[in-house]
Amino acid sequence: MDSAVISLLGAFLLSLIGLFVFIWSMRKGLLVENPRAASVIFAPGEIGRTDDPALADAGRAGLQAAAAEAGDSEHPPDPAEMAQRIEADRSSAFPVFMFIAFACLWLLLGSAAGLTASLKLHLPDWLVGEAWQTFGRVRTMHLTAVLYGWITNAALGVIIWLLPRLLRTPLVGAMWVMLGGALINTAIASAIGAIGAGWTDGMEYLEMPWQIGLFFVAGMVCIIGPVLYTLVNRKVESLYVSVWYHVAALLWITLLFLVAKLPGVHFGVQQATTNWWYGHNVLGLWFTPVSVGAIYYFLPKIIARPVRSYNLSILGFWTLAFFYGQVGGHHLVGGPVPGWLVTLSIVQSMMMIIPVAAFTINMAGTMWGRMHLARWSPTLRFMMFGGFMYMLSSLQGSFEALRSINQITHFTHFTVAHAHLGAYGFVTMVLFGAIYFMLPRVLHWEWPYPRLISLQFWLAAIGIGIYFVGLSIGGWLQGEYMLDASKPFMDSVAVTIPWLQWRSVGGALMVASHLVFVGHFLAMALRFGPERVGAALFSAQPKAVELVHGE
Repeated sequence: MDSAVISLLGAFLLSLIGLFVFIWSMRKGLLVENPRAASVIFAPGEIGRTDDPALADAGRAGLQAAAAEAGDSEHPPDPAEMAQRIEADRSSAFPVFMFIAFACLWLLLGSAAGLTASLKLHLPDWLVGEAWQTFGRVRTMHLTAVLYGWITNAALGVIIWLLPRLLRTPLVGAMWVMLGGALINTAIASAIGAIGAGWTDGMEYLEMPWQIGLFFVAGMVCIIGPVLYTLVNRKVESLYVSVWYHVAALLWITLLFLVAKLPGVHFGVQQATTNWWYGHNVLGLWFTPVSVGAIYYFLPKIIARPVRSYNLSILGFWTLAFFYGQVGGHHLVGGPVPGWLVTLSIVQSMMMIIPVAAFTINMAGTMWGRMHLARWSPTLRFMMFGGFMYMLSSLQGSFEALRSINQITHFTHFTVAHAHLGAYGFVTMVLFGAIYFMLPRVLHWEWPYPRLISLQFWLAAIGIGIYFVGLSIGGWLQGEYMLDASKPFMDSVAVTIPWLQWRSVGGALMVASHLVFVGHFLAMALRFGPERVGAALFSAQPKAVELVHGE
C-alpha cells in the first residue's frame, strides 16, 4: 500500500474521530443553542446599530432607518468594549494594510495574465514571440497570482484584522506576522518568475517549485505563532464561530501545502491523487472557511442582528471539517486509481450538502425580512452575493462529482466555469466586501468615492455571470461532442469558440472592476478625493473616523 492511500485512509480515520467528538459534544450539551455566543461580536447596547464604513453619512443614516426594529436599545454601546476594539484594530493595522496592498498588486497582475490567457484560447496566434507568453505559462502565472497572491493575501488580512477584534485583545507579535507576509510574497513573486522561465513542479495549483514553497511554509508558520498566542491570551469566554473557521483554516492550509510539496515522495498515480487531494482542499479548507467565517461576522455586523442560529453555524463548521478532506478524488474518475477511492470522494462530495445547507438556512433565517437592506449597503451586497454563490457552487460541485455528470463535464470548460464560480463568485466577492468594511478602520479614512463601490460590484457581478453562463454552456457542449464517436475531436474545439469569446467579455468586465477597486484603494491610501473625516495614515492623533462609525 503506497503512501497516498495511507494518507487518505489516515484522513478518513481523523474524520471518523472528529465525528465521534461531535457526537460526544452533543451528548454533553456543548452545542446547545447559545444566544450569548451568537452576540459576542456586539458590545452591550450595539445590537440594532447598523455598521457599514463603506457608506457616506447619508447612506449610513438611510441604512439605520431601514434596519430599525421595535425594541432596539437606545443606550450607547459599552465604552469599555469600544476601547478594546479600537485597541485591537490599531494593533493589527500595519500587517493588515500590508496584506491588502500585496493583494491588490497581485490582483492586477493576475487579472492581466488571466485575460491574456482567455484571449489566447480563441486568438491562438496572439503574443507568441516569447516562451513566457505562451498559454501554458501565462495561464499558470495567472493561477498562482490570483490564488496565492490575491486570495491568500486578502484572506490573511481578513484573519489578522478579525481575530484581535473577536478575541478582544491586541495582536501579539505583529512584526512576526509582517515577516511572514514578506516571506509569503517573496515566494509568490519568485514562483511567478520561475513559472515564466519554465521552472515548475507541473501539478495543478502546485506549480510553485518546492524550493520556493519553503518560503511560503515558513511565512505561514510565522503567522500561526502570533495567532495562536493571541488566541491563548484572549479576553472573551465564548469563541465566535468565525474564530473556529479562521484558526482552523490557517492550520489546514499550512499542513496541506507542506504535505503536498514534500520533495521526492509523490510519483505517478500517487502524485495525481495527492495533487487533487490538495487541489480541492485548498478551496474547501482554506478559501471556504475564511470566506464563510467572514460572512458570519460582517453580515450580522452590517444589519446589527445576531445570526439566526449559532448551533447551525457550528454544525456547518464541523461537517465541513468531517467531509471535505476526501472530496478531490472525483477528479480521478476513470483514472488508474482504486474504485473505492473515487466512490468515497463522490459520497463525501454529496455529504457536503449538509454544511452548505446549514449555512444557507442560517443566513436565510438571519436575513429574513431584511433583504432590502442590500439597497443601502454596498458591503452587504457583496456578502449576500458571495453567500448565494457559495450555495450554488457547492451544490453544483456535489452533483458534478456524480459519474453520470462527470463523464460529460470532465476535461471540459464546464469545470473551469465551476472553479471560477467558487473562487470568484463566492470567495473573491466576499473578500471585496470585507476589504470595503475593514479599510476605513485600518487607514482611519473614509472611502473617497462611495459610488465607485457600487460600480465595481456590478462590473464584477455581471462579469462573472457572463463568464460562468457562457463557459458552462460551451463546456457542456464540448463534453457531449467529445463523447460522440462520430464527431472528430476538432468539432469539440470549434463548438466552444463562441462561448470562449463570451468568456473573454466577462473576463474583461471583471478586469475593469479590479481596476476600479485598486484605483479606489490607492485614492484612499494616498488621501485623494473629498476629505470628510479622519487623520493621516497611521497617525498618532485621535482617530475621528472610529468615533464617527461608532467604534
